[in-house]
Amino acid sequence: WEWGGCGDDVEFGYEKSKQFMDAKRRRGRSDIRTLINLHNNEAGRLAVKLYMRTECKCHGLSGSCTLRTCWKKMPHFREVGDRLLERFNGASKVMGGNDGKTLIPVGYNIKPPDKQDLIYSDESPDFCLANRKTGSLGTRGRMCNSTAMDISGCDLLCCERGYREETVVFQENCLCRFHWCCVVQCKKCMVRKELSLCH
Repeated sequence: WEWGGCGDDVEFGYEKSKQFMDAKRRRGRSDIRTLINLHNNEAGRLAVKLYMRTECKCHGLSGSCTLRTCWKKMPHFREVGDRLLERFNGASKVMGGNDGKTLIPVGYNIKPPDKQDLIYSDESPDFCLANRKTGSLGTRGRMCNSTAMDISGCDLLCCERGYREETVVFQENCLCRFHWCCVVQCKKCMVRKELSLCH
């Protein structure tokens, strides 16, 4: 097989991202927030660069693969997002070193984060209750999924305050048809939906 085709030029994107995202933060600053942002920017770029996949196409008479051309493709957006979410959920807390250039993990027996790990220095505020200072509206009255066990589930999203079931009836477009040219006509249908809302 041979390399060919037009692979995704991840190196170009990597360098442009570095110039764009890191430029402001680099100008001689060495505060902890700058160091964390630079580290996390690099982790995001690596989530794409290190997981490029190889795709190939066969060439030959009647489906035989006498010649195979391969190229590199970027990972799917969803894969990158899932990988970063996993890193976010396992992010390491750090503090600045005395030299202003290093980051030290907080806690005993914690290995230093590698280049792909995400890091932070401040704990997140409590988003369960409304807080004008942080801009959080809280989760009271928020829609949740009563059967989910993940972050969208009522148990977690409602911050252990419980939830209520509510039936709502509303109108929405339905039975839409396209008429030449160029009109879409719909009927109005009444829809009944069960909602779960946080207390």
